[in-house]
Amino acid sequence: MAARLYMIAGLAAGVGILAFGCGGSGGSGGTGSVEGTVYTSSTGQKFRLETIATGLNTIWDIQPMPDGRIFITERAGRLRVWQSGQLNTGSYGAFPGIATGGQKGLFDIQPHPNYASNKFQYVAYSASKSGKFVTRVARFTDTGSGLSNYTVIYDADTDGHDKHYGGRLAFGSDGKLYLTLGERGELTPAQDLDRVEGKFLRLNDDGSIPGDNPFVGVGGAKPEIFSYGHRNPQSLAFHPITGKIYSAEHGPSGNDAPGGGDEINMVEAGKNYGWPVIHHDQTQAGMESPMIQFTPATAPGGCAFYSGNRYATWQNHLFVCNLAGQSLQRFSVNGSQVVEFETLLLGKVGRLRGIGIDKDGYLLIGTSERGDGDRVYRIVPVP
Repeated sequence: MAARLYMIAGLAAGVGILAFGCGGSGGSGGTGSVEGTVYTSSTGQKFRLETIATGLNTIWDIQPMPDGRIFITERAGRLRVWQSGQLNTGSYGAFPGIATGGQKGLFDIQPHPNYASNKFQYVAYSASKSGKFVTRVARFTDTGSGLSNYTVIYDADTDGHDKHYGGRLAFGSDGKLYLTLGERGELTPAQDLDRVEGKFLRLNDDGSIPGDNPFVGVGGAKPEIFSYGHRNPQSLAFHPITGKIYSAEHGPSGNDAPGGGDEINMVEAGKNYGWPVIHHDQTQAGMESPMIQFTPATAPGGCAFYSGNRYATWQNHLFVCNLAGQSLQRFSVNGSQVVEFETLLLGKVGRLRGIGIDKDGYLLIGTSERGDGDRVYRIVPVP
């Protein structure tokens, strides 16, 4: 396969350059199955892929648990559980009001920071409400055999086209729950502080609003807003040392601005990330330009920082799954600067969206709309 050419901006010196995405060099296995090939990162890390689950339908999230179970959300509405090498056949839970089809469906699942004692799981999905589709966050109790005690903690009062729901959840070190919301295909809401479309939100674990949110007390502003000016962020991850939020975000599709411009951002409280006023490499006072942008589009899915002990040369690096880009990208970051990046597995396994780190420190990645059934791969280091 020919390498894809990306226009990349925002490297440490802030100078746009041209670079080639690469799939990692192959070792033993040659042109055989992806499981039989040894790949080599530019850091020298050798690895192979091991399939641990097959027959899935449009994986959205992979959430490993400390007890060894792995929760896998399928956008079509099923929550699957992998345990002891087996994938359950039905859904582990039911999600009242869920709306599926197109970009709607089941998105993210996140355990509470005190899950060991309270067994709370938080789930984001699209729901039908009052004739509209909203992004809903519900809390459940994990009984060990399913989800019970359904409680809606937040419904995003969103409107617009049937797309760009966001839906990524994560708890920060501050114990607060963060939620990404897309702009729903409308140009104006991302800049409007009286709307939640195109925003990152920050909530207490019961859905109430923290008193120290950046727009609490600002006239006309929604107090749950953490940052604004986003288009369609479907990922967020906290740096394991600094605690800073990083996110990969979909750039314009061509009908709302020139295509491409997918972004990696460090997301900070109260800041404006520009959409739709600025995009790609554009700058404007009072707005944040991306750390790095990709044109043509890579269509980023989930992201995660690696902080385990399986890959010595990948410590604290950010990994981003790509859908259109059909790849896994690795970034070394320093604050709001990308120090180094590479593209791995280019075109090897198809569209990627889900990512997680299991209890044994292995990276897991999941395909999306593969065509022959989606699957979860474990990234296994090779000496």
